[in-house]
Amino acid sequence: MAERLQKVLAQCGVGSRRECETLIEQGRVQIDGKVVTKLGTKVEPGTVEIRVDGERVRVEARVYYLVNKPRGYVCTSTAMHGERRVIDLVPDQRRIYTVGRLDERSEGLVLLTNDGTLSNIICHPRYQVDKTYRLTVQGKIDPKQLERIEKGVWLPEGKSAPAQVRRVEKHGASTVVTVTLWEGRSRELRRIFGKVDLRVSDLVRTAIGPLHLEGLKPGGYRRLTEDDLGFARERLKGDWKPPVAWRGEPRRPRRFGPPPRGPRGRRPGPREARA
Repeated sequence: MAERLQKVLAQCGVGSRRECETLIEQGRVQIDGKVVTKLGTKVEPGTVEIRVDGERVRVEARVYYLVNKPRGYVCTSTAMHGERRVIDLVPDQRRIYTVGRLDERSEGLVLLTNDGTLSNIICHPRYQVDKTYRLTVQGKIDPKQLERIEKGVWLPEGKSAPAQVRRVEKHGASTVVTVTLWEGRSRELRRIFGKVDLRVSDLVRTAIGPLHLEGLKPGGYRRLTEDDLGFARERLKGDWKPPVAWRGEPRRPRRFGPPPRGPRGRRPGPREARA
């Protein structure tokens, strides 16, 4: 899949995205022996020869892994305090990173790849890739609480997207529910349920799109093929339309509510406002 030249160079470790753009503008980058100075030039990694200052750039093949993340592992690439990383579960020396992060207390399906385009398709809400979770919630759940979650609740960064919630079973003082949504904000589900006074004790992601854990034990992984990822590639085609109209990120709520209105819907004048 074709990607911007500066992005490919950055992923190969040549420099930051900005530094790679400067190299291109300075005429120091060649594609198949021809100097390229135009930003935005697209190349398909692995099919062309790229050189910077005459030295060939090694473009790594794209790899994709599905991992069953255990509790206690982090999805970051750098372990600041000796944490156990999800990327260490896969014996691959290439520079890969997690797609669809989960916090340390959560478990389940995580993707590992070095493909930035795929990462954007999976994570960005405009592409509406469903993520399915199995949650254990403390206490009883009122239907009105589920209705609020399905319609969306206000978080500090904006309103959460609509979600599908299905009650699965009751376990003593806890309730197990299945939730499907296509956003992926930091600790979003725990915060959404907290907004309706529900505490999530266990969270497991069971699916991303059509990809499932398929019996993988915690810590297990399997390599994905291009056929496995066809559902994501389809979203880049020109005739693909999102199931729900996408209008960008939701706006934050007004802090003090709408301004008061005077007679006939007009805004009150200075004297009316003081009255």
